[in-house]
Amino acid sequence: MNTIVRLYHQMGSPRYFYRYAGYMIPWLAVSCAILMLAGIYQGLVVAPTDYQQGDSYRIMFIHVPSAWMSMFIYVVMAVCGAIALIWHMKLAEIFAISSAHIGASFTFLALVTGSIWGKPMWGTWWVWDARLTSELILLFLYLGVIALYNAIDDKRTAARATAILAIVGVVNIPIIHFSVKWWNTLHQGPTVSKFDAPSIDVRMLIPLLLMAVAFKLFYAVVVLMRARCELLERERNSQWVNELAGPE
Repeated sequence: MNTIVRLYHQMGSPRYFYRYAGYMIPWLAVSCAILMLAGIYQGLVVAPTDYQQGDSYRIMFIHVPSAWMSMFIYVVMAVCGAIALIWHMKLAEIFAISSAHIGASFTFLALVTGSIWGKPMWGTWWVWDARLTSELILLFLYLGVIALYNAIDDKRTAARATAILAIVGVVNIPIIHFSVKWWNTLHQGPTVSKFDAPSIDVRMLIPLLLMAVAFKLFYAVVVLMRARCELLERERNSQWVNELAGPE
């Protein structure tokens, strides 16, 4: 327990976090690249053709992990916002706003790939399906957080305002997740989280999970890079940043 507490306090130190994140980024990036290449190969070459959708279903290996990430990152953002509000932890504020841009990108990617997939399956690019609509609302929430943060000059005040918005908006996450059960939607029910028929073929499941892990590692790499840049901006007048920059 003491080790966990000590690590928590160390990660709360801007100087320690900056150095540790810089060490972790290359390892995470290499792992991400390996898993993503493996997932793409498995999804395009090894996975069989679907008996109903043909090869058009293969966009699933991008669409589904993107949708998962859009929800996962928003939850991370809301949790970081809560930590920032309660304990006034600067790194939590930085992680929250650094996650917003990445989450918005994943949400946009999920909506675009979903439309591309839906056109041959449903005969239209868009329908006001419960899951599609709630996912679109999620994109607006991300954009709202980003716009609100940029509209306030004082970054600590901006972080508190965006934290409140993120926490309020998190109610949309279970709506997205359970929309196919609560309402009659065009989306199919869960297949990955269940093992009785009709479950996803294991040759499709493996690349899907590989891509899901690869996307999480991609998020970790990018959020650490963005957090380091945001931290340097906020701490530009501190002693440790001046020491890092070296003599002029």
